[in-house]
Formats: sequence, structure tokens, C-alpha cells
Amino acid sequence: MANKQEDPAVTNFREYLRIPSVHPDVDYDACVSFLKKQSESLGLSYKIYYAVPKKPIFVMTWEGKEPKLPTILLNSHMDVVPVFPEKWIHPPFAAEKDENGNIYARGAQDMKCVGIQYLEAIRRLKKNGIQLLRTVHLSFNPDEEIGGRDGLAKFVHMQEFRDLNVGFALDEGMASTGDHFILFPGERSIWQIHVHCPGQPGHGSLLPSNTAGEKLRVVIDKFMDFRQREKSRLESNSNLKIGDVTTINLTVVKGGVQTNVIPAEMVACFDVRLACDVDHDKFENMIKSWCAEAGSDVRIEFEQKNPKIEVTKTDDSSPWWVAFKRECDAMGLKLSKEIFPGGTDGRYIRYVGIPAFGFSPMNNTPVLLHDNDEFLNESIFLRGIEIYCKLIPGVANVAA
Repeated sequence: MANKQEDPAVTNFREYLRIPSVHPDVDYDACVSFLKKQSESLGLSYKIYYAVPKKPIFVMTWEGKEPKLPTILLNSHMDVVPVFPEKWIHPPFAAEKDENGNIYARGAQDMKCVGIQYLEAIRRLKKNGIQLLRTVHLSFNPDEEIGGRDGLAKFVHMQEFRDLNVGFALDEGMASTGDHFILFPGERSIWQIHVHCPGQPGHGSLLPSNTAGEKLRVVIDKFMDFRQREKSRLESNSNLKIGDVTTINLTVVKGGVQTNVIPAEMVACFDVRLACDVDHDKFENMIKSWCAEAGSDVRIEFEQKNPKIEVTKTDDSSPWWVAFKRECDAMGLKLSKEIFPGGTDGRYIRYVGIPAFGFSPMNNTPVLLHDNDEFLNESIFLRGIEIYCKLIPGVANVAA
């Protein structure tokens, strides 16, 4: 229960956290009802779009003085990843707050905090009679945690999105364990690869040639040797972050029916995150050469294959960066620029040519996204609202 002294923004945040919009089979109705209530309390219009049925994309709009100018998009997602309640010290959808002000809930960091911080910053700005030059849209998307394929990935290609006339976007980032804040102007390309290794089946007591297992060994060795080279490069250079290198992980191995039967096919699945400086064609050709070395009939299948997407500029050529940095400097915020190690909806925004920064105003906070006992301290949460009260006008008042 919230005490009488609790900031209404914190109470609002905890209410949102208590909605179990958790995978699999998310029911978004409660989120939509909550967001309708927020729209009404803020005096903002809203529209609900659907790229696919039952996957709502909720967009609130705060009209600016010059509504024909390219707009600002404040993007977030409603869904959260699964939980293991027995591993939590508090129920993961109770949004309990301890004596230190830590609010425990799935989504506390990823990323219901940011969605509410946008709303509460706009609430304060409107209360102070501020009107911005550019129109601001707040989007709340489905299914980001499972790749966003039925959410923003499709929505950015719809006429309804083009009609929003977005010129610049903010999306989620990640907590910083130090005093600084992390800005993510880009992210690596996700390739999820299934390597199929067919071979000669037979009895487990024999030594036939051309077996699936022999081919699988070559494939795994090639991928994992590359992984080790990138790991060594990261560990030997203190200037590199995880987002600066290509990561490879063997995540699934499939094949076989029983122990004494040599299978007709085995499959190795790899999660690959390509660094921003990697030539995609060269990398794919390298993988194909590994497969050819394992066997002429070894083939690759892509579960996901993100294109190369340009990193948003962070120099004086970008008015968005200039405005963002100016406001951070005025607040005394120390910024660290990094490439986001995972995947966010921001990649779909950048893919259609819109500059976007990933930024979650959480510092001095352990990184607990997708982890047990995910929490955010209420003081960090409230400080984030103050930060957005400066950042949102900063970018929304960029001159034509």
C-alpha cells in the first residue's frame, strides 16, 4: 500500500507495474484501460492502432505550436518478460516498496518506468503552462520482448505511422551502475541462425562416414572459435564495451531419436549480434564457407536477420544531439555513449531513417532487466521525471 506521503507519480508507476502484461499470451486490455485513463487525466488525445489483431499500439498526442513540423516520438513498450515468482523476495507484480524506497516488480526497469516518466514529465510541463514547438507523440507498443514483429516492426511501415510525421525519437536504454547515464545511439544487428547438418544415419555401434555429428562438430568449432577471438578482443581492450564486438552464443542443439541411433540430421542454433562496423555480406560469406567446410549439404536458415542500420549521429551535424547534449550539460549529467548490446524497438525506428536515442534515466542502479528481483528506487524514478522535464522540451523546441 502506498503511504499518504507517496508522490502521486510513484503511485501511478506502481499501478502500471501491477498490470501483469507478461509473456506468453499477453492480454493488453488492462494496459489499454490504464493508458486511456492517463490520456484523460492529461487532456491528451489518443488513437489505438493494430498491425495485427489483439496487439494494440497506443499513441497519445500533445499538439505543439507548429503541428506541421516533424514530430517527437517518445516510445515505450507495455509487455514484460516471464518471471519465476519463487525466486523473488516480493511478488513480481505486487510493486511492493521496501523501507529504502526500492520498488520491486517486473518492468520496473524494463521499461514501464520510462513510459510513466514520459507521462509524468508532460503532466508537470502542462501544469506549468508550457507549450512546445513540435508535436509530441507517446507510443506504447506490444511484443517488444519477443522481437516486436507484431508491433513496431510492422507499424513503422504503415501509413498511420507515416502520418505521425516523426522526426526524432527517444526509446529505452539501460541502467548505469555508476554516477553517469548511458546514451545508446545505435545497436547491433541480430542474426539468429539455424545450421542444418544432414548426414548418414545408422547404428550407434558403427563408424559410418559423413555423419551429422561430424559436420556439427566442425560447425560448432568454427562459430565458437570466432566467439573466443571476439571475447579475447573485448577483454584485452579496456576501451571496448560489449556492444562494440560481435557476440556469438550456441543456444540450441537439436537432433536424434535415441542413444544408439545415428541421426539423419542435427541442427545447431546460434544467437549472433553483429557489431555496427561488420560488413554483413562478408560475415555471411564467412559462415557459408564454414558450412561448406563441414559438408557440401550443410545449410543455414535464418530465424532472424536484421539489416545493417545506421547509428544515429552524435555530432554537431545533428540538431537533436546538440539539443539533447545541451540539456544534459545544463543539468550536470555525465553521459557515456555506447552501442546497445541487445535489441530494442529503436532499431525499427532507425530502419525507416528516423534518428533515435536509447535512454533510460537510471544511474547508481544495478542492471536487473530480465533478472529476478527487478527493482527501481523511487528517488531514481522521480529524478528521471525531472530529467525528462528538460529533455522533452529540449528536443521538441528544436527550430525548423
